[in-house]
Amino acid sequence: MKNGSAPRLIVAVPVKDLTHAKQRLTNALTQGERGELARAMLRDVLRALAGARVERVWVVTRDAAAAAIARELGAEPMSEPENRGHTAAVALAQAEAARGGARGFLTIPGDVPCVTSDEISRMIEAVRDGAPVFVPSRSGHGTNGVALTPPGAMPLTFGEPSFARHLAAARQRGLEPLVLSLPGLGLDVDSPEDLAALLAEPTDTETRRLVSHWRDRVASWAPLP
Repeated sequence: MKNGSAPRLIVAVPVKDLTHAKQRLTNALTQGERGELARAMLRDVLRALAGARVERVWVVTRDAAAAAIARELGAEPMSEPENRGHTAAVALAQAEAARGGARGFLTIPGDVPCVTSDEISRMIEAVRDGAPVFVPSRSGHGTNGVALTPPGAMPLTFGEPSFARHLAAARQRGLEPLVLSLPGLGLDVDSPEDLAALLAEPTDTETRRLVSHWRDRVASWAPLP
């Protein structure tokens, strides 16, 4: 962490190895294309966070390219001792945010290129002590966004069906979870169907422009709306 007064809010963006990202798209895209896709998505996420004027953003990663993108766009790389997955990366950031005296903690993944600054602001404005905010994936099974105050209000565990688990875990701790349905944040890109959904979005993002070059191929993998 940088020196200075404690931040009001920390945002953590966990990112795996960009070079070998998106294995579920192996049959659709080359390794190089998947890397391009992962880098474009991360840049779109960080631009949305910058637009929301978030005080501090950590990109939790062991990937040098992801760390470079973080620095380029005003975020701070947080290095993991080892790559143990999304849940461990978020827990590491939660613990560090709590140690640093942050008032709140928000986490979103690095593969939600349609997230908007307005959606991020809505999460920040909604979170309260005793009322964590959860944003489901479009399937309704995964958790694509969490906002907590204080940062250690509850542990977080990702991977479907994490959304239902998070709501249940919050209630078991006497918390009253607030659910926000945010369509941009809800679209995480993992499958050919997700690429088709991305092309249907009206937003002008780097990721959408990249995927538009593959439009004919995407149409052969999944119906375009």
